[in-house]
Amino acid sequence: MRAVAKSDLTGRARLREAALELFAERGFEATSTRAVAAAAGLSPALVTRHFGSKQGLRAAVDEHVLDRIGEQLRTLDPDKGVMASLGEVSARVFGADPVLRGYLRHVLLEDSEASAALFGRLLAGARNEVERLSEVYGEQGPDEEWAPFQMLCLILGPLLLERVMQPNLDEPMFGPEALARRSAANQRLLLRGYYGHPEGADGG
Repeated sequence: MRAVAKSDLTGRARLREAALELFAERGFEATSTRAVAAAAGLSPALVTRHFGSKQGLRAAVDEHVLDRIGEQLRTLDPDKGVMASLGEVSARVFGADPVLRGYLRHVLLEDSEASAALFGRLLAGARNEVERLSEVYGEQGPDEEWAPFQMLCLILGPLLLERVMQPNLDEPMFGPEALARRSAANQRLLLRGYYGHPEGADGG
């Protein structure tokens, strides 16, 4: 997901990528636009030119992150079963990108209007997935309002709690083996708990 060399990016994209990495490491409030520009190897004036303000830069980073998640969700393979494919997509999105995990962790825990807005957009995506699952399995989940929150908790919980969960595990929690086991466990919970499917249904 991060295959393009920074030297091949436009100035705007270089600033956005630098901001993503610094926000992931330090958080939004602790990162100055001057630091972002320095990390990108560009003039601080270009932050204002391209984004208008630090908040504008943050909005661009949020949009980029959501686009990357959405791009991966569009690769869902219905032939594998929706939940199995969703697990693979989650693994690719979060497992392979510690910067993305760090960014989401900082943003979602900072208790700001921007963090609530980002969560709202993730929630909208989760609602769409729940609606799609309900169409696939021909029935609604146990609670239309709370099912998307529960799905997000399963996906984002390990990301938000990574630093305290990892010392209690014997393997990297975002390594391939742990991701596969967690994905399978989530599939079993969602399919049997939400939709009542038996063992082995939908490739789970």
